[in-house]
Amino acid sequence: MPYHPCPFPTRTCTGKFAQPTGVGLALIAGIFIASTFAARGENPLPEEPLPSSADYTSAQTDLVPPPPTPTNPFGTLDLKNLTIGSENASNVSSAEPRRFHYSLRLTVRGVYDDNIFISNTNRVSDYYFAIEPMITVGFGDIEGRGGNYIRLDYMPSIILFVDHSDQDAVSHLIHLEGRHQFSRLTLYLIQDVDILDSANLNSFIDTTGQFANLDVSAQTRLNLFVTRLRANYDLSGKVFLTGEFDASIYDYPDFISSETISGGLYINYNWTPKVTVGIGGTGGYDFVDNPNPDQTFEQVNVRLRYEATGKLNFYASAGVEFRQFDGNRSERTSPTFELGAIYRPFDGTTITLSAGTPIFNSGFFPAQDFQATNVVLRIQQRLLQRIYLGLAAGYENSDYFATSTGVNATRNDDYYFVEPSVDVLITRFLSAGVYYLHRRDDSSIASFSFYDNQVGVRATIRF
Repeated sequence: MPYHPCPFPTRTCTGKFAQPTGVGLALIAGIFIASTFAARGENPLPEEPLPSSADYTSAQTDLVPPPPTPTNPFGTLDLKNLTIGSENASNVSSAEPRRFHYSLRLTVRGVYDDNIFISNTNRVSDYYFAIEPMITVGFGDIEGRGGNYIRLDYMPSIILFVDHSDQDAVSHLIHLEGRHQFSRLTLYLIQDVDILDSANLNSFIDTTGQFANLDVSAQTRLNLFVTRLRANYDLSGKVFLTGEFDASIYDYPDFISSETISGGLYINYNWTPKVTVGIGGTGGYDFVDNPNPDQTFEQVNVRLRYEATGKLNFYASAGVEFRQFDGNRSERTSPTFELGAIYRPFDGTTITLSAGTPIFNSGFFPAQDFQATNVVLRIQQRLLQRIYLGLAAGYENSDYFATSTGVNATRNDDYYFVEPSVDVLITRFLSAGVYYLHRRDDSSIASFSFYDNQVGVRATIRF
């Protein structure tokens, strides 16, 4: 289906979700796989990672404040400075931080989707296969992130539809990060490149499509480049400075592209060995394609980080933002907030929570931005050393506002998703699972509303 370029495509919600027999077969197959191999999981085994499409995060103790702007247009705080991936493959270890490390894995998913275009009225269903190889290479402490290291992750995602081969797509996810510590100065670099060709905003911890591109709300191309630089300088045993630089490019080949550059300076105080507080400011500039005005913004934020070894890691930032619109309208003042937390109450249980209120330039509506108020919860529970129960749920409110005089911005969206999953570790190198994803968007502009259901089975092989 070609994408409709009109901002108000004629689509209204009709019909109810009707499961074909294939969905029931997929569920039965997934439950059968989980039940069969759970019986083999009574002998204790070392904890192993989840498949790539269900990876959750684990704690990192380095004090690196998260970026002031999330990299995901959905608005979700990515927690990359608070957490790390959990792919503890046998040949990727922090025990030898000076060695070269690598890991390879391949995930294959079979999915039924009842609304592949996330459309209001043109509800088209299909089966598709996702082939997702991933390679990780690095030097140094690439797992613990406590010492010096450099790490590169790359994952292409190949989507092949059964009945709509014209919608076949290939996306690419690239993540580069590094850390180097001098006597008083610690430098961090994170570079993300996402080449996306779908209606989803996939990431390394979400390959199933939890985060839809709500702004465009259709199959489209998006090239996303995000750079984050951090520098911590110790002034004393308790006080240190944090310098920040962020650059992001949202390149829409078919719509409105934008670039954002920002920098910040914060002073931090180690109140206790576990609690750190900070205060400072961030300023930046938005370059937006015509006819949209360019924008400047300034933020004042207070930050708090709590690090309880092994149990709880918590980060929060709150403040206010002042945004100007190149003389096209009056200044806009809005609150800013970010939160990230990881909690491990018991062995085998991991709970992560993130929330935020970022502002993004609309790639679809001329002379409009939107503020995304969101919260995302992820829970992972390990049973019998082999079975992993997962639950991911999220909510976002997107509130659009005009960036030029004479523009009437009326769109307001409420989006949520929920994804339960079961994965079973079959051998040290092979895991399999099943998941169900429901997502829904209720928009004040009816043509952007949709609901979608997916059922998928997956398998991951590690080399």
